[in-house]
Amino acid sequence: MCHFCTSTPVGGAVESLCCVARCHFGSRGSHRGRSGLTENPNMASKLTTPPQYKADVWKYFGFQLKGGKNDLDKDNAVCKICLALVKYCGNTTNLRAHLARHHAEVLAEKQPQKRIEPNQTTVDALLPSNSPRAQRITEAVVHFICKDLRPYSVVDNVGFRWMLHTLEPRYRIPQRVHITETAVPKMYEEVKTAVKTSLSTAQRVALTCDGWTSRATESYITITSHYISDNWEMVTHVLQTRAMHESHTGSNIADVLKKAIEEWGLQDKDPAIVTDNASNMTVAAELASMLHFKCFAHTLNLASQRALKLPAVQRLLGKVRRITNFFRRSTIASHVLKEKQKLLNLEQHKLKTDVVTRWNSAHDMLQRFLKQQPAITAALLSNEVRKNEKDISTLTEADIGAAEEIVRAMKPMKAATIVMEEEKTPTLSAVAPIHAQLIEKLQESPGDSNMSKEIKSAICQDLGRRHLDEQQRQTLHVCAALDPRFKTLPFLSEDEQKAVYDRVVTEAARTQGLFQVS
Repeated sequence: MCHFCTSTPVGGAVESLCCVARCHFGSRGSHRGRSGLTENPNMASKLTTPPQYKADVWKYFGFQLKGGKNDLDKDNAVCKICLALVKYCGNTTNLRAHLARHHAEVLAEKQPQKRIEPNQTTVDALLPSNSPRAQRITEAVVHFICKDLRPYSVVDNVGFRWMLHTLEPRYRIPQRVHITETAVPKMYEEVKTAVKTSLSTAQRVALTCDGWTSRATESYITITSHYISDNWEMVTHVLQTRAMHESHTGSNIADVLKKAIEEWGLQDKDPAIVTDNASNMTVAAELASMLHFKCFAHTLNLASQRALKLPAVQRLLGKVRRITNFFRRSTIASHVLKEKQKLLNLEQHKLKTDVVTRWNSAHDMLQRFLKQQPAITAALLSNEVRKNEKDISTLTEADIGAAEEIVRAMKPMKAATIVMEEEKTPTLSAVAPIHAQLIEKLQESPGDSNMSKEIKSAICQDLGRRHLDEQQRQTLHVCAALDPRFKTLPFLSEDEQKAVYDRVVTEAARTQGLFQVS
C-alpha cells in the first residue's frame, strides 16, 4: 500500500495508483509536491483567490495560507481539480499549461461569451460621420486648428487623439486629407461670407496693411479691416494674408490692395489705410487713391532709434549689453548677483537686454541696469566671478552719468510709447496731441548736457521730417476735436482751433443731410 495516497497495488502491479498519478501530474504533481494536500479532502474549499485576479483560469486555482497566517503563499498555485502545486510567476502561463496538459476536458467546455461593457466602443457604436454630434466635433477640431494656428498634423498626434477619444469614445477623427481639402476650405467660405455680410453694414471702413517675412523666409502681406458698428463697438476682421512673391514695390502692393478692396466689396466704403513708414507703402496708397496715415507707434520707434544710433549712445549701450549678456549666460555670475541683491536690499530682478526692433527695450535695459548698478558692481568685483571672467569691466562714473542722461532725455518718448501700447483700440485722435506735446517736451533746456541736447535734437528732427500733408493734418485735428480728452485742442492756436471747429460743424451738417435723404 502506498503510504501517501493509501492506494493498493492492483494485479501485482509494481506501482500504486498514486505512482501512476505521478506520471499523470508530472513532476510538479509528484508525491513530494503534493505533500499535505490530499491528506485533507476539504483543502480545495480552503484555497483562496485574490479578488483582483480576473483571469478565467483562477476558477480552477487558488493559494494556500502561510502557516495559519492571513498571508497567501503565492509561490505556488494549487489546482482545485487535482490539488497539484504549480509554480506561480506572476502570470497565468504555467496555470494554463497545467490545464491544457492534465485537464483538457475543462478547456474543451464551452466558454461563456465575454460581456461587452456599456462604455466599450464597438464598430456598431461609432458615431456616423454625418451625424450632428460628429459634425459639431469636427467643426470644433477645425476651429481649434484655424484659431490657434495649429498644423494639420495635430489630428495624427497621439495625445490629441487620446484626448478626443476620452471626451467622446464614439467619435472617429477624420484623416488629415479631409481636414486639409474639405473641412478647412468649407469653414473658410462660411467665415468669408459672414465677414462680407458684416462689412456690408459698415458706412466706412479703415484698413491696416503690413508686409512681413515668415521663419521660412517667405514674404506675406496681411490686410485687416476696422469699422464702428451700430452699437458703437470696434469690429475688426483679418481679411487676408497672401504670399507676395513679387518685388515689394509700391505698384505691386497697390495691385494687392485694389484686388482686396474689390474682393471684399469695399469700393463704396471710401476706405482709409494705415501702414508703416516705408516708402513703398506710401506709394502704394497713392496709386490706390486711398487716404493714407502712417502708424504713429512706428513713427515713435524710428525717431527713438535715430537717437539711439548716436555714436556716444551706441558705445554706452554696447558696454551695458556686454554686461547684461554676461550675467545671462553665466550661472555663477547670476547666482552672485542674487546674493548681492539680498545684501543690498534690492529687488531680485533679472537684467534686461535690448531688442533691435524695439527702441523701448534699450530704455528698459538702461533703467533696470541703473537700479541694480550697486549689486552689479559688487558682483563683478567678487572673487567668484573674477576668477572665471577677467575681461568684463564695470562702468565708470562718467558712464553711469551718461546712462542716467539717456534715460531722462528719452522719458517723454517712453511715456508716449506706453500710451500707444495701453490703448486697446488706438485711434487717430491721440496722434496730433501726443506729437505736439513731444515736440514741446523735447526742446532744449539750459541744464541739458551735450548728450541730452543731441538726443532731443535727433528725435525732434526725425518727428518733424515725417510731416503730413494738409489733408492728413486736417483729419488728425478733426479727430482730436471729436475726442472728449482733446476737444479743446490746446496744442493749436486760436485761429487753428476755430478752423477745426468750423470743419466739424460743416461735416456734421453734411452727414445729417445724408441721413435725412435716406
